[in-house]
Amino acid sequence: MDNIKGAEGSNNNNNELLAKDSRKHKVDYKWKKIIILIYIHLAGIYGLYLGLFHAKLWTIIWFFAFYNAAMLGTTAGCHRLWAHRSYKAKWPMKLILTIFQTAAFQGCIYSWVRDHRVHHKFTDTDADPYNARRGFFFSHIGWLVINKHPDVIKKSARIDCTDMEQDPFVIFQRKWYTYLAPFCCFLLPTLIPYWAWKETMSCAWHLTICTLCLNLNMTFAVNSVAHIWGTKPYDKSISPVNNIGVSFVTLGEGWHNYHHVFPWDYKTAELGNYVLDFATVFIDFFAFLGLAYDLRIANIDIVKKRILRNNGTTLLDKINDNE
Repeated sequence: MDNIKGAEGSNNNNNELLAKDSRKHKVDYKWKKIIILIYIHLAGIYGLYLGLFHAKLWTIIWFFAFYNAAMLGTTAGCHRLWAHRSYKAKWPMKLILTIFQTAAFQGCIYSWVRDHRVHHKFTDTDADPYNARRGFFFSHIGWLVINKHPDVIKKSARIDCTDMEQDPFVIFQRKWYTYLAPFCCFLLPTLIPYWAWKETMSCAWHLTICTLCLNLNMTFAVNSVAHIWGTKPYDKSISPVNNIGVSFVTLGEGWHNYHHVFPWDYKTAELGNYVLDFATVFIDFFAFLGLAYDLRIANIDIVKKRILRNNGTTLLDKINDNE
């Protein structure tokens, strides 16, 4: 995959022009999604209260596992496997990741991957679905509740998704997503604690929504927080940053400046270890089982040269210490 770089612009004037261009098209609000998201956040807050003061211990453990499974479906699945093809997986691993991704309730794999490839190719332009130049709220969640910019639609049509159209798991999920998503994201997670250890339906349901709410916001933080606050040791000319907090809550997706420079690296992290990168542990475990293979990594010498070119000598010392 090509070395993808953002299109932030060389100065503040360019950024102002991008911001103005992004507001030229007529904005239509998707009120159905707005109402759903308001409910998810209000019910999620109540679910957090129930989790802290009323839920059973097994329920807390269950939803901690559910959060991580859904996050892995996004990180190890949608992002690293399908969007960037940074490694290959055999059908049992693909099946697991498809189930996990469906439980995340972030749209089908095909749509997620298409939007993400457009994001990388046209970062911080009007063609970027979650353009960070349009502000924190837009890049975090606003892009979901308004119509897409015409440039996003036009440029999306040019993105090569033939690999998605040939993947039986992607095809099946896309066809049946309307039925699979409610079952995997809402029905099953709620009924298991209710049936298995007699949790109250109210606790089970609201903790399901709370987990979904946390999962959505932590994932969206990669689009918003990891494009605003952090360090840029690899490319100072683009908006993506390395943010440790985002890596913690997303199981390793916060090394975003690195990722936009080396998007084919299955680790998405520069240090080559498991610091705040459980998604890499997950992939490596399946590689140990022989179910993940052809794991792609950026050559360490190329990484070092990139750091030196960007004057990131402190990070270079840290990488040398880890070798």
